[in-house]
Amino acid sequence: MNSEQLADLFRRCGDDVFRLAYSYLGSRADAEDVCQSVFLKLAEGKTVLLPGKEKSWLLTCAANLCKSQLRSFWRRNVGELDESVPFREESDRELWEAVMALPPKYRAVIHLYYWEGLDQGEIGDVLRISRTAVQTRMQRARAMLRKELSDDEELLAHDGTGHAE
Repeated sequence: MNSEQLADLFRRCGDDVFRLAYSYLGSRADAEDVCQSVFLKLAEGKTVLLPGKEKSWLLTCAANLCKSQLRSFWRRNVGELDESVPFREESDRELWEAVMALPPKYRAVIHLYYWEGLDQGEIGDVLRISRTAVQTRMQRARAMLRKELSDDEELLAHDGTGHAE
């Protein structure tokens, strides 16, 4: 793959790779590192991408690197930084925060399905899990989000005096 093809692929898929890494790791800096590592692996020239499967390979590579980081000794023994992502609507921020509060394995399937538009089979391929595992994780993640977001709606329905508006 020449540098022009690599740059074009980065323009088309770089944000997708970054968002997946960020959804896994919850850190902008770590997500940028993973994104860079994925494209460096591709630039080494040892990988041949099948036409039409480029994004799938990139997301699979990113997911694997994120899983490795989450298992690393250093990752488990450092504190987290407070990073905020800008959103136009407050409801988008609340939804993002609810998704980011999910455990990584649930967060990943939600991200890949809703933000990247992958179907359950593709998600299974990217995460290297069965379609049944994807379905189970999606159901559990949706239930957790439903509970979290419905709790927030109940708080918003009251005017602060304990009475509904």
